[in-house]
Amino acid sequence: MAELLTPGLLYGDRSRINLYRVHCLYQKIADQVSQRMRAEFGFDIPIVSGMWGGSYLIAQKDGTARTNVVRLYCLNSMPQSGPLDDEKNLEKFMEVYQAAVQQAFAPHGVRLEDPHWGEKIPYTNQIRPNIALQMWDANRRAKFVRAFFVWNSAPWEESIIYDTVRNVKQIKEYLNVDHRPLHKTADDYKFVLQDVLIIYFALKPALTPDFIEHAEPTIQELLNHFVPGLHDPNLIHELYLKIYNECIVYGLEEALDGPYKSDGLDIRRIEEWPVEKINWVPEELKLKLVPMIQDIFKSFQTHLTK
Repeated sequence: MAELLTPGLLYGDRSRINLYRVHCLYQKIADQVSQRMRAEFGFDIPIVSGMWGGSYLIAQKDGTARTNVVRLYCLNSMPQSGPLDDEKNLEKFMEVYQAAVQQAFAPHGVRLEDPHWGEKIPYTNQIRPNIALQMWDANRRAKFVRAFFVWNSAPWEESIIYDTVRNVKQIKEYLNVDHRPLHKTADDYKFVLQDVLIIYFALKPALTPDFIEHAEPTIQELLNHFVPGLHDPNLIHELYLKIYNECIVYGLEEALDGPYKSDGLDIRRIEEWPVEKINWVPEELKLKLVPMIQDIFKSFQTHLTK
């Protein structure tokens, strides 16, 4: 892990984090954890890891974040069965994982402490729900590092696409036009708006041309507010109502509904899917979305090595 642990490598000018490098760091952490679990306990636990969230979709050419990213999320795809089915082994794994994360981030001025794990993530499989581990930065360079664990092995790109199904269902709580707009805090609205951006750009090659024509002006307006920093509660509420009234969530839902329905899966009932469909992505969506994601990270790497 020496290369990616060099102090200052994650944070560049204006203290903006480099998303390509933190993405790579997450896989380095996962590899180290797998090695330690094998060496110390004899467990074979391959992990595929990378960043969660969509800030990389609008990053600068070298992967540096365009916004001040302080909530650091990680997505880990885990074997569905094996030694971690035993709660005691899972506890050992989490101890090893949190130590590796603390070690990895410390040289970058991020001192992680107060680990909590085991939280079940809403709208994930009811038999094998995603769980999370979270630690807070005592130095306040970041707010926290939050790692998600998904119980089926898959390439990172496919896990990211699969997670949009859960994310669409979650934001629809706020954007369902069959119900009146929800009365929530500005922070709650802001998280929904952020997720709308993440999902829109992640699914864009799979969205219909008519929907893109309808949504693009509003999405660009939202993005233009987020990049410099969106803090005004009145503006946040106004943008939330705009996304609600323009039925944006339904165009996002449409991109996922058809491909999954072809395999007999209802995206509105993702919690009830068979466990073997955790992290599963239809071929139609893979062909449209995986190359885009891979090209973004190849471009980051190219610009960083110039």
